[in-house]
Amino acid sequence: MSGSRFSIAVFVALIAFFETDSAFAASSGVTAVLSNSEAAVGATVQLQIRVTGARSADAPGSIAVDGLEIHRTGTSQHFEMNNFNVTSSVIYDYTIMPLQAGTFIIPPQTIRVGNNSLRTPELRLNVADSPGRSVRSSQNAQPANATKLVFAELIVPKKTAYVGEIVPVEIRLGFDPRAHPKLLEGPEISGQGFTAQKLQQSGENLETINGRSYDVVTFKTAIAAAHAGKFEIGPIKAKAQVLTARRPNTPHSRSPFDLFNLDDPFSDPFFSDPFSQFGERREVEINSEPVAFEVKPLPQNAPPSFSGAIGNFTMTTDAKPKSVQVGDPITVTSIISGRGNFDRVNAPAVEDDRGWHKYPPSSKFKNDDEVGISGTKTFEIVLSPNEKKQTIPLLAFSYFDPAKEQYVRLRSDPIAINVQGGAVPAPAPVASQPAASTMPAAAAAAAAKQDILYQLNERGRMQSFTPLYARPIFWTTQLIPLLALLGFAGWKIRQARIDNRDARRIAALQHEAAELMRKLHRNDVSPREYYAEASRVVRVKAALARNVDPNTVDAETAADTFRLNADSRERLRRLFEQSDEFQYSGAHNGSERISSENRRDVLELVEHLHV
Repeated sequence: MSGSRFSIAVFVALIAFFETDSAFAASSGVTAVLSNSEAAVGATVQLQIRVTGARSADAPGSIAVDGLEIHRTGTSQHFEMNNFNVTSSVIYDYTIMPLQAGTFIIPPQTIRVGNNSLRTPELRLNVADSPGRSVRSSQNAQPANATKLVFAELIVPKKTAYVGEIVPVEIRLGFDPRAHPKLLEGPEISGQGFTAQKLQQSGENLETINGRSYDVVTFKTAIAAAHAGKFEIGPIKAKAQVLTARRPNTPHSRSPFDLFNLDDPFSDPFFSDPFSQFGERREVEINSEPVAFEVKPLPQNAPPSFSGAIGNFTMTTDAKPKSVQVGDPITVTSIISGRGNFDRVNAPAVEDDRGWHKYPPSSKFKNDDEVGISGTKTFEIVLSPNEKKQTIPLLAFSYFDPAKEQYVRLRSDPIAINVQGGAVPAPAPVASQPAASTMPAAAAAAAAKQDILYQLNERGRMQSFTPLYARPIFWTTQLIPLLALLGFAGWKIRQARIDNRDARRIAALQHEAAELMRKLHRNDVSPREYYAEASRVVRVKAALARNVDPNTVDAETAADTFRLNADSRERLRRLFEQSDEFQYSGAHNGSERISSENRRDVLELVEHLHV
């Protein structure tokens, strides 16, 4: 009876399968995987292209890549049924024969499914001239034991890097699908001397390794070394639950060839019956081999504008508005794009700020990949001219290029602007007595020497009786106090602008300090963010007390400003060092939370900083 029911269920499933034939093409997808990403000359590698959601497709018979021979060797179909929903897949197998050593790129291939076109991802194959010189060490190769239910693999493309350089890392966890695995604890990278960013799952594929199928889950992250030396990255540790055959009370061999329990664990009949109820779930630990890693120090000849950025970057700059009055703000936007440790990419430095008032920059970052190695960081710097200017001051940004093994200095292009107005002239001194007021006294002195009759008769000369306001000397003498008054008014207006700008700057710093203190009481920030905000609020408080730029304040300056004792001074120095450690290493996660004791110690120190 049970057999009849099973037959009916299969019949219903087949009907559902044929009725949903048109739905496959609408949800088609394609993946392409290599059995191994590294090989030696003459050793074959298997390529598998899997088209899901379709029962047939049009795939190339061969793939042209110089240095490789790639030919299709087989085609198979695969059907899966889940709750009477049928999923169909077609698999195309290719054999790759490397003819020479090198790194080869297998380009995307176009697969046609009905009227639709799908493209496979680009694949990379590293070929060594002999098996002993494979790029990936043997300890990181695919699992040698074909009977493993699970395996872990750590892939580090570079074995040598510089301090602070971001190195991408890939983690692969493989599970035999017949064991119905369940991941209990995600992978973690152990080791000291480096920091790792948060793991991001990037894909899941079915791969054939040593003749056995594995569901391979891929995670991506990035690491950065905090200091020079030789380290070991890993091992990778994870924990999973797998389904195995329940052991009977009386031991017996699971197959005629398994006399010592060394045979394939899936030779048990349990695994050939998907409806078996005699399985049990076990927890297993997944471990990989560690990878040797060497870290070199940065060269000593770093330019002044270098802040620890390592990678390859470009910079573009613009300014708006380009026509302003003296004292008006201009927003300079600088965009830095590329690949590297963006945590250490700081705002470009203003090369010559004479005649300019500079405000602290703001920034935002947009990543182009899962772990933030590539992306774009945008800075906005507000500059205010104190005098007539024709161009924005040049900006400089420096980074270390690990490929060239040298520092690179980028400078912005000149940006023309128009600044109206200028430095207001100093007010002219005001005369103590108007010149016109001295004239009656002179006339009185003249009258004492000669009377009117003398003035009328002396050689025909006559005293002018033109009204005073009609004489040019009157208006000339009135012009001097008028100019003095205009100069004084202009000076007061300029002084008011300067005072208003300083007031805005102080208000902005006070608001920033209050906002940072609020964030320090939150529990959902990472240690990197927490220590960065704590050191920043110390700089802002010291800047308000000393009336300086917060970016010029260091630990010693802050300790002197607040007159700290030896114990508090040492705690403040450790706070700045901890912040620099997280920033310099480019860490995103490390420890996901900061301990309550450390949080309480930092809050107590920062809240008691007063002049």
